[in-house]
Amino acid sequence: MRVIGLTGGIATGKSTVSNLFKANAFPVVDADVIARDVLKRGSGGWKKVVAAFGDDVLLENGEVDRVKLGHIVFTDPSKRQLLNRLLAPYISFGIFWEVFKLWMKGCKIIILDVPLLFEAKIDRWTMPVIVVWVDPETQLQRLMARDRTSAQDAQNRINSQMPLDIKRSKADIVIDNNGSLEDLHESFKKVLDQVTKPLTWTEFWLSRQGAIVALVSIFSGVIGCKKMLARL
Repeated sequence: MRVIGLTGGIATGKSTVSNLFKANAFPVVDADVIARDVLKRGSGGWKKVVAAFGDDVLLENGEVDRVKLGHIVFTDPSKRQLLNRLLAPYISFGIFWEVFKLWMKGCKIIILDVPLLFEAKIDRWTMPVIVVWVDPETQLQRLMARDRTSAQDAQNRINSQMPLDIKRSKADIVIDNNGSLEDLHESFKKVLDQVTKPLTWTEFWLSRQGAIVALVSIFSGVIGCKKMLARL
């Protein structure tokens, strides 16, 4: 089984690349979707966040006000680290569970879409790691246009993340998304050629098919040993 790590920064186009993988029939485990689930009212993550940040971060219906919570943590590094520590176990388990379900279905290639791939050290379990990169000015302008926010607010959100150049240095594959959408599609085609190469032996043995072959081999070996012992 090949688990591919996909990450980037805010407004770099990572979600667009993730959607391109989905459009090409690749299963995608989206950490943002899992993060929303672990914050649902009454969940373990919800209880931790309410206990740490108070009822002020809740909407009238009791759900977490993600916009308000986001503003709090983007402007205060200590609170951002606290939030990450509180939710990391729930998100990590959610990712593992989704990967396990896809493994049970026999999926050979899985895309792990995780904004904090390096920060959470999930990159240790993925190969290759794809980083969607843009230059700082392009990132700032796109974020301001997308969220209709001020330059200062946009820069605060960018500064709250690991610098893109550091992520790029850690990547196995870099998608330069400074150009047009058509350019991105062309870059994606090249990436597909790289990630769809035949599985290595290690990846094969980690797949469900490999596990079945291994179990059959072990079972056959046990039967063979029993027959040999019976002849002695």
